[in-house]
Amino acid sequence: MSTQVDYYELLECERTADAGTIKTSYRKLAMKYHPDKNAGCKDSESKFKAVSEAYDILKDPQKRAAYDRFGHAAFQNGGGGGAGAQDFGGFSDIFESVFGEFMGGRGGGGGRQQARRGADLRYDMEITLEEAFHGKSTEITVDVSAECDTCHGSGAKPGTHASTCRQCNGHGKVRAQQGFFVVERACPVCQGSGQVIADPCTDCRGEGRVDKTKTLAVNVPAGVDEGTRIRLTGEGEAGPRGAPAGDLYIFLHVKRHAFFEREGTTLFARAPISFTTAALGGSLAIPGLDGSTHEIKIPAGVQSGKQLRQRGAGMPVLQGRGAGDLVIQIEVETPTRLSTRQRELLEMFRETETGDECPASQGFFAKLKGVFAGE
Repeated sequence: MSTQVDYYELLECERTADAGTIKTSYRKLAMKYHPDKNAGCKDSESKFKAVSEAYDILKDPQKRAAYDRFGHAAFQNGGGGGAGAQDFGGFSDIFESVFGEFMGGRGGGGGRQQARRGADLRYDMEITLEEAFHGKSTEITVDVSAECDTCHGSGAKPGTHASTCRQCNGHGKVRAQQGFFVVERACPVCQGSGQVIADPCTDCRGEGRVDKTKTLAVNVPAGVDEGTRIRLTGEGEAGPRGAPAGDLYIFLHVKRHAFFEREGTTLFARAPISFTTAALGGSLAIPGLDGSTHEIKIPAGVQSGKQLRQRGAGMPVLQGRGAGDLVIQIEVETPTRLSTRQRELLEMFRETETGDECPASQGFFAKLKGVFAGE
């Protein structure tokens, strides 16, 4: 098939088609003409190369723009690195990049399989509410697989090096024909690394990593909450044979406080007051987590359950500015033991009230009488 055939015609798409439409059309045509499905058919192989060449140009926004403006001339004489310089392996890589999720392809073009990254680790740390308020710097000790100091992670004995696996030619994968599909699996010889070690390191036995105990510095910022996660990049388990290390995630747990409860950046506390303070008003001195004392004004006639708010006296905003509020919930305490003098004063106070009861009580009992009277 001539390489001068319009690329949009090859992919059976309009020139205004979006990237998703072009990709869908290529999938259909590539599956139809793929050599694995049409073994020995030169025409199908030629058509597969043609649609792959067209897709290689139109999938790239810059190449597509050049093609829309100049046509095939944009890629002649080395103008765009056109597909004419590619062999069948290049078209296979394009096919794998589109169908990789179905065939286990490399997804990133030819070459050996990417090295397997080390595992991420989790560490649980318990802190006090005061530490969550102020932040803290501390150290933790973890047992982890770290890079071998002898071979520096290569897995090979010092003075030697790994060689390319002959089974997979360094790709880390081998292919097997199943019907008209080609299935890729990890190479059984190199276990997917693409390399084999003839003389492994005696300290790590060719793994490139050994078990170690590490001491790590951790900075806990002010304002953290229950479940806050701190990430230490590259402090997880080392990858095999020099592969990148994983990360260490520190999950924070805040101990329950004896006085304060927390909801986001708001601190809550219950404050018992006498019934005389509730009636006459007054103030409370609340020690804050910041070390200062917050004076809370109590209005006269305050009732149990009333919440009084102190702006900006709560938890600091994590990685931000300002702080939440401090909310004090009033709990009026009724004395259970009265001195003779206290009782006399209360009796005198009751006599000054309207009737024998306070207005609220009078209304309640009036309604109660009405219920029993059938009103």
